[in-house]
Amino acid sequence: MNAANLIKMANQIGAFFEAMPDHEQAVADTARHLKNSWDPRMRQALLQDIAAHGDSELKPIVREAVALLRAG
Repeated sequence: MNAANLIKMANQIGAFFEAMPDHEQAVADTARHLKNSWDPRMRQALLQDIAAHGDSELKPIVREAVALLRAG
């Protein structure tokens, strides 16, 4: 999977939820979307790319959502 594409898609999802007034809920919804809507291979490829190259290209909301995914 193309990591740049996955990062772009994750940031688009984050941008959608970022408009929500409740930040905590926006982060949770972003994480839920990545967990429920993405193929596990896509999530794994994103996490591997982040582990190898860092998360500087991710929107802050996506960074927080990824941390939730890792935690649980």
